[in-house]
Amino acid sequence: MSDPTVPDVKSRKKIMFYESEDRQVRLRVRCEFDGITQSQFFRLMITGYINNDDLIFTFLDKCKETYGFQGQQKRNKIKTIKNKTKDVVKKFSLDEEEIENIFDIIETETNL
Repeated sequence: MSDPTVPDVKSRKKIMFYESEDRQVRLRVRCEFDGITQSQFFRLMITGYINNDDLIFTFLDKCKETYGFQGQQKRNKIKTIKNKTKDVVKKFSLDEEEIENIFDIIETETNL
């Protein structure tokens, strides 16, 4: 059976980063338990991030705060932008392209 998460050979790019041996082994064990490969895991997480999955962003926000990757003011600004975007999408039932344009407009306005 073909893996639907694998990108086309002609258009795929390699993403690489370093991790400790212990964490890599623990990841491999968890993925095996869940019946997915490490590659599938990362592709699924990237998909959730790109598609603005609330669960991914809740976890990410918690990590930003815990590890000090981003200040509270910036995290609040991002949260405000996301909430405004959700409100507009809900109010007008927009398609993906329109949603992206509105997100860009809101971000531009908050940078002024």
